[in-house]
Amino acid sequence: MKVPKQTLSGKDLLLEAAKLAGAAHSDQVRRGGSAPYITHVARVVERQVSDRHRVVAWLHDVVEDSPVTILDLHEMGFPGWVITAVDAITKRTNEPYKAYLRRVAADPLATEVKIADMLDNLSDKPTARQVSKYAEGLHYLVNEA
Repeated sequence: MKVPKQTLSGKDLLLEAAKLAGAAHSDQVRRGGSAPYITHVARVVERQVSDRHRVVAWLHDVVEDSPVTILDLHEMGFPGWVITAVDAITKRTNEPYKAYLRRVAADPLATEVKIADMLDNLSDKPTARQVSKYAEGLHYLVNEA
């Protein structure tokens, strides 16, 4: 494992998270292909109350939806608290939904970002199955976290 040259902090951290999200999602589009995917990520960021939350919000889908890995985040200089929250919010292949929600709920920062993510997903023409899934997830995160 490479050791980062310097751990990112402050406004550099927020800027690097935004730049990485833009690059990671540059070729992706939202449901139906009507909008660039990064618009969803930006809306999740806008719902956040602090720069710590905004950093995680920028990165919330990067590991799940791009070739970027948790190790890459470490090597780029993202601090441990960012990596921990992003790891918590990243759904694993074949992971049961309840297990995923428990992992998210164990990290307060990941929980807040995931709630904002689900709310935005519900505002973007979800299917009936998605409405049911997000309702279950929101109920769990609000009541169990």
